[in-house]
Amino acid sequence: MVYLFWFSLAFLAYTFVGYPALLWALSLVRKRDDRRGDFVPTVTVITVVHNGAALVGEKIKNTLEFDYPREKLEIIFCSDGSTDDTPATVRSFASQGVRFVESKQWIGKHHVQKMALDIAQGEILVFTDTAIYVDPAVLRKMMAHFADESIGCVCSVDQMQDTKKGRMGETLYVYGEMGLRRMESQVSSLVSLSGALFAVRRSMCGTWHPDQSSDFFLALHAVMRGLRAVLDPECPARVGVVRSGRGELSRKMRTIVHGLVVFFSHLELLNPFRYGLFSWQFASHKLCRWLLPFATIGVLLANVFLWRAGLFYQICMIGQLAGYGLSLVSLFGGRLSRVIFIRMASFYVIGNVATLWAWWKFCMGDKVVTWEPSRRG
Repeated sequence: MVYLFWFSLAFLAYTFVGYPALLWALSLVRKRDDRRGDFVPTVTVITVVHNGAALVGEKIKNTLEFDYPREKLEIIFCSDGSTDDTPATVRSFASQGVRFVESKQWIGKHHVQKMALDIAQGEILVFTDTAIYVDPAVLRKMMAHFADESIGCVCSVDQMQDTKKGRMGETLYVYGEMGLRRMESQVSSLVSLSGALFAVRRSMCGTWHPDQSSDFFLALHAVMRGLRAVLDPECPARVGVVRSGRGELSRKMRTIVHGLVVFFSHLELLNPFRYGLFSWQFASHKLCRWLLPFATIGVLLANVFLWRAGLFYQICMIGQLAGYGLSLVSLFGGRLSRVIFIRMASFYVIGNVATLWAWWKFCMGDKVVTWEPSRRG
């Protein structure tokens, strides 16, 4: 049990502190050149909507405001089995050049993205979500990266809106994730793109996986082709926080299942002799994070048996139980549930539960293809 306790604790420490610290150290001495130029290719912006009538009109207006030559900009909005007024709302913008793709059945976001891809004309494909607000100048900034032929993908940096009203755990997670991605982009290449807004060369989409997350597998396709996926900190995408713990649990579970499917279908990228530092990033950023619940359980289980082994183990046990107790407080709402430590404990527990649930679904062969957009505010 001593070995289990310390191995699990070391794994948690590496995932939360060790990997970011090593990445930061490497980013100080290894900064990849990111050459931008005056590059104005034809662009297709693709947005998939499922029952998003309340948001899609504003999203279309936001897209039409892009500071980009209109003759080089194609806009495609797609309905994935919507049963509300989404199709009618999108069609009302047809006179402004907005194209509409519709799947009558609810078949999944990435299936519908492929439908849009089949008719898209742009050299560069831009994918974004309905609830995301994008500054008009962002598109030109993203395209400037593609003047460098070594760049295969470019993604935005997520910025949380109304963080005081949101869930502190999610907010801290997003900013931490963006920090990791900045460093990964400098050291080698992004492990995954931001689903809120990203752009890819059409050549990256030659092989499409309709049952996998495009913001993950397209970044991997770039690396496999000898190209890079990068983050542009000057290209923000404004994201609302998930409004409920239940919504966060469902979203995380779905995202992790998709991630596991992508990871285990691209295991060749774990070969450091071929992919160098990226293999380390791939394993540390993704696999280690998805193994966190097992390490967390390992520490708790070992601690139960080590209670009488000394004061240190007793303090660790009390700390763990206190953390789980705080996470339960958030379930009852009220003023205490808004305390930052309680929010963070709740977010960690929800994340672990979602990850274990995702592993179960993945092992049972459930790819969770269909999706219900998270309610964000």
